[in-house]
Amino acid sequence: MSSLIPKKIREMEYRIEADPSKGMKVPVTIYADEKLLQKMLTDRTIQQAINVSTIPGVLKHVVVLPDGHEGYGFPVGGVAAMDAENGMISPGGVGYDINCGVRLIKTNLMEKDVRPRLKELVTELFTSIPSGVGSKGAVRLTSSDLDEVLVKGVQWAVDHGYGSKDDADVCEENGQIKNADPGKISPTARKRGAPQLGSLGSGNHFLEVQRVDQIHDKEAAKKMGIFNEGQITVLIHCGSRGFGHQVCSDYLRVSEQALSKYKINLVDRELACVPNSSEEGESYRKAMFAALNYAWSNRQMITHWTRKAFERVFKQTESDLDMKLIYDVAHNIAKVEKHKIDGEMRSVVVHRKGATRAFPQGRDEVPKKYRDIGQPVFIPGSMGTGSWILLGKPGSMDLSFGSTAHGAGRMMSRSAARRNFTESQVQKSLGDKGIFIKALTREGVVEETPEAYKDVDAVANVSHELGIATKVAKLVPIGVIKG
Repeated sequence: MSSLIPKKIREMEYRIEADPSKGMKVPVTIYADEKLLQKMLTDRTIQQAINVSTIPGVLKHVVVLPDGHEGYGFPVGGVAAMDAENGMISPGGVGYDINCGVRLIKTNLMEKDVRPRLKELVTELFTSIPSGVGSKGAVRLTSSDLDEVLVKGVQWAVDHGYGSKDDADVCEENGQIKNADPGKISPTARKRGAPQLGSLGSGNHFLEVQRVDQIHDKEAAKKMGIFNEGQITVLIHCGSRGFGHQVCSDYLRVSEQALSKYKINLVDRELACVPNSSEEGESYRKAMFAALNYAWSNRQMITHWTRKAFERVFKQTESDLDMKLIYDVAHNIAKVEKHKIDGEMRSVVVHRKGATRAFPQGRDEVPKKYRDIGQPVFIPGSMGTGSWILLGKPGSMDLSFGSTAHGAGRMMSRSAARRNFTESQVQKSLGDKGIFIKALTREGVVEETPEAYKDVDAVANVSHELGIATKVAKLVPIGVIKG
């Protein structure tokens, strides 16, 4: 239990002022309602954010978003910006699942079209898309193929027949971040990554067939291709698999070994970091960018197989079904961005760990299609509740380095979920809500029970009320596949 009680600044905003005696260089700001804050106070979320505020070169404040919970070093649902010239870059500030992220596909189907074939559709998706711990993708990559994936990201997948160029246009970084370097990847990471491309994985990763439950902003929804409540969408949530995990492990070790070289004293070794401009910092950044591209390629392949599964079940082409990608956004990432700090625009390394970019209208980084309204943001909930589409707003730039929450946020450990629930209980609960699930393992169902997560509506509401990102639509699941 944290003994640190943040001071309330206004509704849904709390702060712990910088305390030099604790080594804090900047304050910690928490965006949450009372109930979400109380959850954070039951673990080390706040203490971890305070620890991050002691890292050399950290700027303005460390942000904890409403889905914040304890993580490795940095809290999940945390954002920190470091000076690009004199600050640090930290593998723990991105996390193990580099570019874990979400993408949303629209269709022109309505719930009444899908319900009669729901079990057939979910089974077809489950059969078509590899999932589970250590699952292997359906593609065999040579070493040079893998190099291309790591540099080209979504474009590699499109070049090999997985989707179209239009998909890349609505991905963060166009699904291909520059300056990735396969030469910075260890043989172990390559060995883990080559067989897993094109697979969903396990844990909290999923694919959901959803229906639009509520539309809050009709004009923004229309721009995204969402016109009616009851319309069917597909949400894909996965990342860089064992490849990203190994990249993080490799560079945590590099960073730990370099601490004495750069005379960096940390309050917690899990915060291991190196100067962003150092040789080690550059190597990690280029390796992490390679993992970003791997994950974008991975989600692109899964998108292609999803479209083909719909084609087979509904006997129509993906074009007939209007299965366009709405957007793809990363939520474990670090990159250099321009932000206003103390009245001047500065280049900073923004670490988003379990946090989604939420840029407003007008930013060059937002795809042309959305530049006049703002960037789409997705906050997935648990498999029994729902997900939100939001729209990045100007408030995000001042409050949270252009970031918002990435999900509901875990509040019960996987082991606690296994102790408290059975597969049949969870299956029945979902079935009672009209949700059909296919999962590879019983544990995969039980560990991700909706009761293990915070209230996604409350998380989205904090963002909306503060003007960080505003509500566009709520989606609820009708079919789920899990590893």
